[in-house]
Amino acid sequence: MENLLFRPRRITRAYRQTINAKPETVFPLLCPVREAEWLDGWQYSMIYSESGLVEEGAVFSTPGEGEEDTVWIIVRHDSQRRIVEFARFTPNSRTCLLKVAVTPKDGHHSYVDISYTYTGLSPEGNEFIDNFTEDAFLEAVTFWENSMNYFLETGERLKKA
Repeated sequence: MENLLFRPRRITRAYRQTINAKPETVFPLLCPVREAEWLDGWQYSMIYSESGLVEEGAVFSTPGEGEEDTVWIIVRHDSQRRIVEFARFTPNSRTCLLKVAVTPKDGHHSYVDISYTYTGLSPEGNEFIDNFTEDAFLEAVTFWENSMNYFLETGERLKKA
């Protein structure tokens, strides 16, 4: 039954990162466990993973800021094509389909193509989408890009300002 008072909104944002390493080095870092090694402030709780790392069907959560935790399911993990896709659900707020693909740029660098598609499930979810501006998105994905490059160069996490 359709709710005539609520109209969900949807937004997609995409970005291409350049990472200073080969795809076979970059792709394994796209894992909730490994991400804690290189992304300052990343927190997660693994709910289910047979290997303990990223794999199709793995489930984990991340803490919400003033809301319930977000639950993530890895719906695709193709290590041959270097593609990983996540479905995210933030209760009473929104869903997200996050797609990440790693491809070679040249012999020593990679492209990481990222897209987020958010759908509001409530007025709060629509408000999140309204605040998910291009500037806010670019700030997040460029920090991620800079953090991964810094980690690959130094072995340490780049600290948030």
